[in-house]
Amino acid sequence: MHFPRLLDRFWQNLRRAEGWNVQYAGAVEPQRRLAPHAHFAIRGTITRARLRQVAAATYHQVWWPAADQPTYTPDRPPVWDPATGGYADPDTGTPLPTWAEALDQLEADPEAVPAHVVRFGAQVHARGVTAGSPQAGRYVGYITKYLTKHVADCHPITTGRQQAHLERLWEQLRITPCSPWCGNWLLYGIQPDKAHPKLAPGRCRSRVHQRATLGLGGRRVLISRQWSGKTLADHRADNHTWVRTLLGNQTTSDSQDVDPRRYAWELAKPGDPDLPPLGHRLLRTISERIQRRVQLDHAPTNHASRRSSDMTTSTLDTRR
Repeated sequence: MHFPRLLDRFWQNLRRAEGWNVQYAGAVEPQRRLAPHAHFAIRGTITRARLRQVAAATYHQVWWPAADQPTYTPDRPPVWDPATGGYADPDTGTPLPTWAEALDQLEADPEAVPAHVVRFGAQVHARGVTAGSPQAGRYVGYITKYLTKHVADCHPITTGRQQAHLERLWEQLRITPCSPWCGNWLLYGIQPDKAHPKLAPGRCRSRVHQRATLGLGGRRVLISRQWSGKTLADHRADNHTWVRTLLGNQTTSDSQDVDPRRYAWELAKPGDPDLPPLGHRLLRTISERIQRRVQLDHAPTNHASRRSSDMTTSTLDTRR
């Protein structure tokens, strides 16, 4: 859950140690034992010793109340008390301490320790890559192959032992608080920050609690802002160009390619007579997305067929 913050701290420490704005791009994936690790490409030259030194010195402390021994169970959690506007013990009716009160108790305790201290493992591998070399393409492919994979698909379960390990991790993940406002804090006798009556401990909707994410619910693709030197508009234009090339459509029928002086744009209002109902607009948008996805899925096959046909025609012409 706290691995993304550890990575942010690493890049901050590396930039301070090097004295320049280090740019990076990479992805996060789980190992076979389901512990997270990351693959990154860094622009510039940094010694391996410095990378290992910064990784060993980087850590992230989580100053939260203790959450190792549950006081309640998901079957019998604390109940909402409308009179006090908070949660209370289901048997005695005693109000639970609020999030602010729990933090005050933690701060007043001279022997308090962080709930978690996150560090990197000992394995830090760094390799130099020269642009245009055969190794560059191989390493780029090694990093980008994780960008399109789901967390749960990185390492398929093949044994019963692996399945049992995954189930144990997920069961513990379901009752572990992920943020100050997570409903799982009720299981440990503490009201979450900004508590409301709809909280269901053990069923937090955050992505980190899902079985498919295995705790890696944040960003899996991590790219620094100045890595490519392009704006979001530039990336969208590149994406449109790639799609048109893949589909074999080089026309300029998209709205962004049309002369903007030909149209006058304004926000649609609910009372406009030419505005379709919301349900119709949603269904049309869903239909368009499905059609585009089908076209993209079939585009590589169609492109290969066109290339094969062109080669056959060229061969016949040569023979004639």
